[in-house]
Amino acid sequence: MDAKAPFNPGEPGRPSRAPAKNLGWRPEHCDQIALIFQGGGALGAYQAGVYEALHEANIEPDWVTGVSIGAINAAIIAGNPREERLDRLRAFWQKITDRHVWAYTPDGDIYRRARNATSAMMTMTLGQPGFFKPHEVNPWLNASGAKAATSFYDSTPLGDTLREFVDFSLINDRNTRFAVGAVNVQSGNFIYFDNRNEIIGPEHIMASGALPPALPMVKIGTDYYWDGGIVSNTPLQHLLDQDDLRNTLVFQVDLFSAQGELPRDMADVLGRHKDIMYSSRTRYNTDMYQRLRAWKNHAYEALAKMPDHLLSDADRKLRDELAEMPDITILHLIYQQKAYEGHAKDYDFSGTSMREHWQSGYEDTRRTLMHHAWLQMPESGIIVHDVHRLRENERR
Repeated sequence: MDAKAPFNPGEPGRPSRAPAKNLGWRPEHCDQIALIFQGGGALGAYQAGVYEALHEANIEPDWVTGVSIGAINAAIIAGNPREERLDRLRAFWQKITDRHVWAYTPDGDIYRRARNATSAMMTMTLGQPGFFKPHEVNPWLNASGAKAATSFYDSTPLGDTLREFVDFSLINDRNTRFAVGAVNVQSGNFIYFDNRNEIIGPEHIMASGALPPALPMVKIGTDYYWDGGIVSNTPLQHLLDQDDLRNTLVFQVDLFSAQGELPRDMADVLGRHKDIMYSSRTRYNTDMYQRLRAWKNHAYEALAKMPDHLLSDADRKLRDELAEMPDITILHLIYQQKAYEGHAKDYDFSGTSMREHWQSGYEDTRRTLMHHAWLQMPESGIIVHDVHRLRENERR
């Protein structure tokens, strides 16, 4: 990546309600900055580009959470000192995309489409360096109950890579809040492994990214886990469910877009299906939170008008809790698929595609940060900004 001139979003705000241990810029009345990373395989380089732009702008997260590849990116950020985070992200992505595909690719969408398809096929047949490798025996040919009978690939290389690029002692020091999502294979319940509640190790990150049937389920304690994306690919809800009353500036980084073109062939159908399935309705979640927040405000106003002696202890407790609710600003960044990318875009791990995804995340974040007013906290409630939605409105 070429070095870029840093972008300064503005002057530092006032001290927060709960001063963060991570130094960096934050808007006035903001108590914490959160990075939320969706899952999406090879598209995760987009999130690394987002972080590069934030890092240059002196915006460092107090909280990082993710699912699947987002969990890996989050672990590298939380598990390294601030001055080493970007270099470690870059080294990780260079390692897992270190495979030669074509000696030369002619200019044009048709050639890029063919090259990307070749790269995806190589991933399917050979695995990815430092990430996963095919089992020696196809799972369909293994006996039921055998270790290699429930996945096509061995994810052991990922464990080694995580130990190389992540200092788990930093994650468990809790200077940065960290959480990753996974699903319990037997109960089907979604769970967050949160460093506020437990000691985080490589197995938690691997569990969050254990997408079946490609990757094997991961055992933690007595339970087995799969990729959280099969239940919810966007861990925004974990942040919204917190009751710590901290005003939060959120960078929600999605890799699949809920909106898209009408499919025209089977390749389009497969790609559109994947986008809808893994977009996880981020906007729906924020809309529902806004509605819930409005009802809480109405409840508080009603309780505040009641004489104190007419309220029960439970009523007074609820009134006091509703009197102070956190304000949230969400900057929603969504990867925009290139014209030549097909349904295999999330397992095209070529170096060329990785650099394109990274650059897209960097440029989208730079454009977002240019809207200085978007970086401010709302007077009350939650507000969502999306640079791509703004562009859509401008074109109408």
